[in-house]
Amino acid sequence: MELVTLLREDGTELGSAPKQDVHTTSTPLHLAFSCYLVNDHGQLLLTRRALTKRTWPGVWTNSFCGHPAPGEDTEDAIRRRAEQELGTRVAALRVVLPDYRYRAVDASGIVENEICPVFVARIDAVLRPEPAEVAEHAWVDVEDAAHAVRSAPFAFSPWLREQLPLLVQANGFPPCPS
Repeated sequence: MELVTLLREDGTELGSAPKQDVHTTSTPLHLAFSCYLVNDHGQLLLTRRALTKRTWPGVWTNSFCGHPAPGEDTEDAIRRRAEQELGTRVAALRVVLPDYRYRAVDASGIVENEICPVFVARIDAVLRPEPAEVAEHAWVDVEDAAHAVRSAPFAFSPWLREQLPLLVQANGFPPCPS
């Protein structure tokens, strides 16, 4: 059973709860992360969420997301989820938006309510996406991704729509050094 860390409004830990019990129409604030992978050509990996995902199925989003387990270091959680979701490893991991927070409601009514630091990393192994997590993936130039988000925002996750311009503005791209 996967547990998530529940948070108070000020970001301090409140406890934990099973992930499947947390994501509802009244989701409590909890800890998560977003990670954007870049390759040696400076391209960004976008993934399309599997159609079986509970929230935002089938939309394009960042490379991968997840939740640190209670007591787990966020960077360790990122490495774990990179392997689980994309079958790969990451290197040159760095936090770019440490205080990112969002709340969004899916068409089904399920709420995301997260303090979600945003990281950028280099891919460090072959990519073998897990079909239960990722329906499709594409390596794209950052400018092309930004243009697509501006042109068709409905095709992208709400966190990607918010994070991508902030990453560019915060000098999260071009990619981190080798």
